[in-house]
Amino acid sequence: MEIALCSKADFDQILRDVADFWGDERTLSIHHPMFLYEFGNSAFVMKEGELVVGYLFGVLSQTATVAYVHLLSVRRTHQRQGIARRLYEHFIEFARENGCEEVKSITSPTNKVSVAFHRRMGMKLLGEQGDEGVPVIKNYSGPGIHRVIFHKQI
Repeated sequence: MEIALCSKADFDQILRDVADFWGDERTLSIHHPMFLYEFGNSAFVMKEGELVVGYLFGVLSQTATVAYVHLLSVRRTHQRQGIARRLYEHFIEFARENGCEEVKSITSPTNKVSVAFHRRMGMKLLGEQGDEGVPVIKNYSGPGIHRVIFHKQI
């Protein structure tokens, strides 16, 4: 399995099979096509034949030396094979090559899988202790919508 840039066919497959990656369709609305058309140089997939088994959609800040991971997911049938780690490491190298000095990502405080993964990736959690037992930035996504912010110097 190799990492490649996300094509339109890959993007369409991800949208069609989003529940295979996330367990349901709750994230469909944040799979915006701008990640393909406007930020396609930082949208990566890992494929097994023609099947997308994992993907990472990220962006590089236009005003700072920050790389941001927006979406990272692996098909349920391919989890625990190091695919997410390989995609993340690939994105970090891409970010370094493009002058970034740090990488960030966010999740909800209830997303225990994401929190554990990012901790294993050596990322620091910013903020103050929240109700879910992890640090959060309060009101980050609007009034009463707290988020876990992951940060790592690269």
